[in-house]
Amino acid sequence: MQLFYHPDINQSSKEVIFDKEESRHIVKVLRKSDGDILQLTNGNGFFFEAKLISSEPKRCVAAVIKVEEQVPLPYQLHLAVAPTKLNERYEWFLEKATEIGISEITPIICDHSERKVIKAARYRKIIQSAMKQSLKAYLPRLNPAVSFKEFIAAKAHSEEIKCIAHCEKTLKQSLKSIVKPKSSVLILIGPEGDFSSEEIHRAKEEGFIPVSLGSSRLRTETAAIAACHSIAFINEG
Repeated sequence: MQLFYHPDINQSSKEVIFDKEESRHIVKVLRKSDGDILQLTNGNGFFFEAKLISSEPKRCVAAVIKVEEQVPLPYQLHLAVAPTKLNERYEWFLEKATEIGISEITPIICDHSERKVIKAARYRKIIQSAMKQSLKAYLPRLNPAVSFKEFIAAKAHSEEIKCIAHCEKTLKQSLKSIVKPKSSVLILIGPEGDFSSEEIHRAKEEGFIPVSLGSSRLRTETAAIAACHSIAFINEG
């Protein structure tokens, strides 16, 4: 099934108008014409079925004929992940996390970060594409990049289960021992050089629990996906 993303459509919409780029894709690539049915989502929990009533390459119009609300994830997962040195690795993380199931993503700039600038517009497109490919109705939220110190301060009084995954050889707990199904969870994942000792200490002072993601030393993007899958697994059934 080909799923389209249209953020402006809602459950009271009667018709939907596609922009030039999407219209060209519908007509020239997918070879759709008047009367064909399209499947859409607004990324806010709704699927829509719409019938093409005008299939112009520069402006397609479809009439909404069905609306279906989708059940959200039974949990909330917010991953705060340091940008990787190689941008494509972070993009891979964004794609796979969206496919598995995630609510919110924040790029955090840490003491050991080698990349401090992100491509937000490109990241959003990757997330949107992954949402469509995996046939999801909820678009994960991508927050602006922020420094580790600012992020920690903003989350000081958060009621989420707050975790930090790091590589220092100190006492850590497993995610399954502290996360219960249907919880709101925030997990910090550091850069290639790991969090600094100062950052780890500061996070612990603010209530973040050190957690282990296994016995192997993982790349940033691998650790993020391991955390994402672990939370999804905890909520299965």
